[in-house]
Amino acid sequence: MVLWVPMQSRIWPPKPLPVGWTNTPVAEASGPLAKPAPSFTNAPDPASIPSLVPSNREPERLVTLTNGVARYTFTSHGGGLKSIDLLDYPETTASHRGGKAPSGTKRVATLNRHAPFPAMSLAPGGPWGDGVYRLSSTPTSLKAECALTNGLVITKEFQLLSNYLVGVTTRLENRSDRPIEAAKQEWITGTATPMTATDQAMSWGVLWYNGASVSDDVGASFFSSRGFACVPRVPPTEYRGGASNVVWVAAHNQFFVLAAMMKQPALATVTRQVELPRPSGDDALMMATNAATPQGYQASIEYPSTVLAPKQSQEHQLFLYAGPKEYQALARIGDQFGNNLDLVMNFGWYGPVSKTLLLGMNLLHHLFKLPYGWAVVMITVIIKLVFWPLTQASTRSMKRMQALQPQVKAIQDKYKDDPVKVQRKMMELWKEHKVSPMSGCLPMLIQIPVFFGFYKMITSAIELRGASFLWAADLSKPDTLFVIPGLSGIPFFGVPGVGLPFNLLPLIMGGSMLWQSHLTPPSPGMDPAQAKLMRYLPLLFLAGFYNLSAGLTLYWTVNNLLSVAQTKLIRATDATATPGSGLTTAGKKGK
Repeated sequence: MVLWVPMQSRIWPPKPLPVGWTNTPVAEASGPLAKPAPSFTNAPDPASIPSLVPSNREPERLVTLTNGVARYTFTSHGGGLKSIDLLDYPETTASHRGGKAPSGTKRVATLNRHAPFPAMSLAPGGPWGDGVYRLSSTPTSLKAECALTNGLVITKEFQLLSNYLVGVTTRLENRSDRPIEAAKQEWITGTATPMTATDQAMSWGVLWYNGASVSDDVGASFFSSRGFACVPRVPPTEYRGGASNVVWVAAHNQFFVLAAMMKQPALATVTRQVELPRPSGDDALMMATNAATPQGYQASIEYPSTVLAPKQSQEHQLFLYAGPKEYQALARIGDQFGNNLDLVMNFGWYGPVSKTLLLGMNLLHHLFKLPYGWAVVMITVIIKLVFWPLTQASTRSMKRMQALQPQVKAIQDKYKDDPVKVQRKMMELWKEHKVSPMSGCLPMLIQIPVFFGFYKMITSAIELRGASFLWAADLSKPDTLFVIPGLSGIPFFGVPGVGLPFNLLPLIMGGSMLWQSHLTPPSPGMDPAQAKLMRYLPLLFLAGFYNLSAGLTLYWTVNNLLSVAQTKLIRATDATATPGSGLTTAGKKGK
């Protein structure tokens, strides 16, 4: 795990950027991002440089453009993107934990909704103020312009492109007859907000990429007032990262992302926690009355200050991707710009496993026209078949260990005053009969990366959003059939302010795990009380899985049922003796 990142860099070196793009740090780059040399001989006295005066507030003007897949709303207050509506994706799917979607609504998924500031606006305060921009547009483009009183003009040009992309050019131009010092600029690229009132707090945040690796997700845990082991702490006011190497920064939620991809890396990135308005109307019914104020995470990029000579300008270019977390689409864009944009999927350490499972699930869906629910079942069967020989060997080894249990007990009784000798004699016994106590754990250890890879894939794959299976209306959510009011206080299961959701798949999963645990022989030498506890350990899994997505619960349930079938099949074929052990199931020597 420690060597994975450097190994990736050697085995899969970063792809070269398209012509005209560079990963050269800003400090070393030539062109508009480098600090331009003033064309005058003597540097001006800073006191003689006019200050920037914010424009007076005027009524907000909105301009809406659309390209068929998205609707972009621009505002004159800040001259940026106020919101992006994704026309092919509904805001919520099927029923929620409350049993029904908000009544009478046909809202689509919206990015940057309720954010305090538009995307591609300059952060308020400081010398930039909160100017009002003049908007002019064509069917596929928009220009926003703001003239400050000192002769500096801020211009933004937006061009709608395909594949959820928007080209953005920002320009600072000195139209005066004297030099102007343009202060360090902080451009807000977007705010990560939840899609619905019941989204999990850990599902939205901010990521950024430095050309080699992606950052940790900056969100609820970073700004939490609870530290390690829930020890109280003073939460940070902001996150700051980058050293002239910010290639892209992405504000995301569970299934959608608003990412800014710079033509030349930005100086730094900043993330701040911002308050969002509380849900109203039907949305408020899905949120506990005592719940904390919703929080969003505002992502920004910084460019260094510069001195602009008369008639000189400074220009920055970037692309905005505002769309779904669809891995293959993101990978194509990442290849086009050479920036690994697919890392916004945030698969983490389990990236290779998650990508393989996602591509395999999509292949089954498209090749055999299987609904995604049945594709999950099929890929679970395939995984089980791949691990079948290993699991079979493990089960037989555990049966041999169980057959040796009387002899192990005799050794423990005989040498109970000498633990070292007990261990040596047990090792000799296992070696004589060619069994290993670790063989039973090996299949579980190998399947752990597959499980977590599947979990990471399930929780962010847009393909499963709205996909149904039997009674489960949406595989990306719990399969709630109905809600029992008045039981919201039950730990692990109840939803505060809503009630106790009745989720059937986790109950089936818990039953299948109990069945499997009763078929699995206990480890040799295990205390009877401990063995009994281990048999009912699956109930803890039930508590952990109860409110997770139906897709993940479906995978684990099918996996358990296949394990039960495999155990029974092996028992049927080895009913009299385990081959090669020379022992009957009663522990006596065979013929």
